[in-house]
Amino acid sequence: QVHLVESGGGLVQAGGSLRLSCVAFARNFSTDAMGWFRQAPGKEREFVAASSWTGGNVYYADSVKGRFTISRDNAKNTVHLQMNSLKSEDTALYYCAERPFGCSGVGCYDLHKYDYWGQGTQVTVSS
Repeated sequence: QVHLVESGGGLVQAGGSLRLSCVAFARNFSTDAMGWFRQAPGKEREFVAASSWTGGNVYYADSVKGRFTISRDNAKNTVHLQMNSLKSEDTALYYCAERPFGCSGVGCYDLHKYDYWGQGTQVTVSS
């Protein structure tokens, strides 16, 4: 049984920063790809960022490139999402997800390829 727990969400003004964290329990974390997705009210869940199991390959949605950074600490089974220069359109419920045995290229963007999901942490950006 895999259990993912996100934290770090909150209310922030536009232009501000937040750092999300996700801890994974009961999984060989170091061999899995980790991703962040988000879902705004009335919208589909969308890809935000992903990291290969080594952290050497990272992927970002165009809407967050240059503002968000994904990183991971395999010793602590933790993945982070540093979010800077936040905009009102970043407001959403942010989910951490884990994909066994990694991913590469476009496969990292596909939410259907991720087997395990956290409950989400709310990010609200006020303008």
